[in-house]
Amino acid sequence: MDQFKQISTFAEVAARGSLSAAARAEGIAPAMIGRRLDALEERLGVKLLQRTTRKIVLTNEGAAFLEDCQRILADLEDAESAVSERSARASGQLLISAPAGFGRQHVAPLVPSFLAEHRDVTLTLNLNDRIADVIGEGIDVAIRIATLTDSNLVSVKLAENHRVIVAAPSYLRRHGTPASPDELVRHNCLAMSSEGSQRGWTLKQSGKVSVYKVGGNMVCNDGEVLHNWALAGRGLAWRSMWEVGAAIEAGELVTVLDKFAAPAPSIYAVFAQRRHLPLRIRAFVDFLRHAYAQPDYWKQTGAGLR
Repeated sequence: MDQFKQISTFAEVAARGSLSAAARAEGIAPAMIGRRLDALEERLGVKLLQRTTRKIVLTNEGAAFLEDCQRILADLEDAESAVSERSARASGQLLISAPAGFGRQHVAPLVPSFLAEHRDVTLTLNLNDRIADVIGEGIDVAIRIATLTDSNLVSVKLAENHRVIVAAPSYLRRHGTPASPDELVRHNCLAMSSEGSQRGWTLKQSGKVSVYKVGGNMVCNDGEVLHNWALAGRGLAWRSMWEVGAAIEAGELVTVLDKFAAPAPSIYAVFAQRRHLPLRIRAFVDFLRHAYAQPDYWKQTGAGLR
């Protein structure tokens, strides 16, 4: 406690420029301030302040030490604020952005339960497959399934994500099951289109990750449509397990080329860097992370992530 008092007194004197001003701020005698500074300098074995009757000047060592003291005091203030906020109630407006498919299945259904726990929060959920500008659009939390590169954003991993190639049993009976990625050229592949171009499928073979160009007679820019086409036996589709897990569990879809699966970007919550993160944002991110971590969550929602 004495050490902390000495440090805080030193920072206060440096900020106010005199012992008497620091003493008035604390409501104690200037002599007490002087004794704390003397004790600090004696303990450190270095002169921090040049004191005269008219002014106080930091030594070189004192200026360097002041920067460290200010950082320590600021960190302590932040820690105390964080503890206080945790005991308070979350409140205010939340603007959430999420990919359309994932948002429909794994964000929107959880919103009522979150709001039931945090009755002073109101929430707007925007579902869109474009990459939203978190800072420019004032978004509190964006859910992303992607490799993150924006250093201006803070990311919290919510869950792992895995992608698989699936087909209906009826399609495989008619056309056979591919044994390697090279055989995809002989199959009708239900591909995702993006800005007019068709996306390839990322697979791993012989330790090397490659993007395989696939072809087929049905292309769409909506994942749910591709999912439904696969269920109807129209071809192979490369989808995330959170989307097709229920159909796999029910036997409506079958995975193929599992041993060639490549690592996929995880599911993240991202938000702008802030010195004091509002409790409502922390509460929502923690709520999602806790929900997704439950052993039965993905089974109950049919996502089957594993």
